[in-house]
Amino acid sequence: MQMLYNSDSFAVVQFEVPTQKPLASGDASLTRGGFEIVDKFARKEIFIEGAMAESFKQGVDALILTEPSEEEMDEYIDRFSSLMQQPVILH
Repeated sequence: MQMLYNSDSFAVVQFEVPTQKPLASGDASLTRGGFEIVDKFARKEIFIEGAMAESFKQGVDALILTEPSEEEMDEYIDRFSSLMQQPVILH
């Protein structure tokens, strides 16, 4: 688990879980994981993985090349807010 982004509006955490099976070629093992995105004002979150997580990562990587402001990063992340259904519950 690695905190990638934290602003007043959003937090993004990356999860990487190594697979249990080693690759046949002897290379490093594959990883499985995704991103948890938390909307702090709406108090909702989403966990994305697979193709959606890859698309999110590519969008963030492209945005980082432009040295975005916090507002620009929040605007990009806000595109995923409509998908957030899970309420954030503090224990």
